[in-house]
Amino acid sequence: MPGISKLGFWPLVAATFFMVSGGTYGTEDIVQGAGYHRAMLILLITPLVWSLPTALMIGELASALPEEGGFYVWVRRGMGNFWGFQEAWLSLAASVFDMAIYPTLFIDYFARLAPWVGVGNHRIFVGVAVVATCVALNLAGIRLVGLTSLWLFILLSAPFVLMVALAPFERGALAQVHASPPASTVGLLGGTLICMWNYMGWDNASTIARGVEQPQRTYPRAMLTAVLLIALSYILPTYAASLTGAPSSGFDTGSWADLAGLMAGRWLRVAVVLGGMMSGFGMFNALVMSYSRLPLAMGLDGMLPRAFAKVHPRTRAPWVAIVVLAAGWALCLGLGLEQLVTLDIMLYGTSLVLEFIALVALRVREPDLPRPFRVPGGLAGAIVVGVLPTLMLTLAAINGEHEEVLGVNGLLFGTIILLLGFAAYPVAARFRRAVA
Repeated sequence: MPGISKLGFWPLVAATFFMVSGGTYGTEDIVQGAGYHRAMLILLITPLVWSLPTALMIGELASALPEEGGFYVWVRRGMGNFWGFQEAWLSLAASVFDMAIYPTLFIDYFARLAPWVGVGNHRIFVGVAVVATCVALNLAGIRLVGLTSLWLFILLSAPFVLMVALAPFERGALAQVHASPPASTVGLLGGTLICMWNYMGWDNASTIARGVEQPQRTYPRAMLTAVLLIALSYILPTYAASLTGAPSSGFDTGSWADLAGLMAGRWLRVAVVLGGMMSGFGMFNALVMSYSRLPLAMGLDGMLPRAFAKVHPRTRAPWVAIVVLAAGWALCLGLGLEQLVTLDIMLYGTSLVLEFIALVALRVREPDLPRPFRVPGGLAGAIVVGVLPTLMLTLAAINGEHEEVLGVNGLLFGTIILLLGFAAYPVAARFRRAVA
């Protein structure tokens, strides 16, 4: 893309940070249900058995095939059109349930500063404004989204860095804080599932590969750096909270802001609340950039109408895909799915397993494909690296049998979405033949 500004190393790290995490927010249920020490153990082990293998897989495939569409392109090339379509289907289906959450997160934190925001139709208006702003940023080009992510990362991290620095001076000072009776029985299994969700989405960074400077060199370094930063953003604040003596049983959504206020006063509480708003906004913004490249790649392949392949002549942003997806997500604002975590892990997890299979398939089918970065251990290493994430995803699927989504068994709900992808493929295939 000559003449088009691209993402460098740190903007890609920041964008990945928001595609996966969005900061310390979201760890409250793990702390409440598992306690500080087990929470830190879960937050430490999960990236080693879940995130690191995924980052290694992405490092190899993104450096070997730095194409628009990322994981969709890998699976399609390694396993054929049918499975490539399923990969994109599962990712876009998961986004329907996932993307409405981030404007809601923004609104929930905004309402702590301005309560009127959370009342009546105000929630919808603010949510639509968040969606519209992110659409505008994405239409302006990939570099602006990356730089926005970098500044949001710095700003939302600053209050937590300060809390970590203050914690040794507040040792045991909050031990007498009143704690509500625990409303959670998260435990080790539930905490691990929530933690998987908090460490989920690494492959989303792959779809923008053509907009990254020197992707063969940048992706492996950026993935490993992001794994480390995200793990630290979870573990260090949890450790800091444990030092203060604040009861873990009192943690729930918003507790990080309350703890900040107890440690340093209202100004730090407000800073953490503003960080929560930045987290919701930053995640939505970065994921618009990622998801919109799937319809673009599918439009170029003939799997979707050619209109989805249209890009802005100056910024190269896939404007049709951005606008259509944003309209669909906006319609889902306020969709409250209590078992979102389990459903997200199931849908995302199935697509991730396909990517690990594609890693092995490409090693076998295209052994001479240039791979600037390789998963260590040859073909055996490529197979082994996917074992632990697959086992964790199987655990999540089994757990889904005991959850309900919209009144339907969670495992059955996920299976229905999967089968709908199988049914939709013949339509896409006929369309592809018609335009070929």
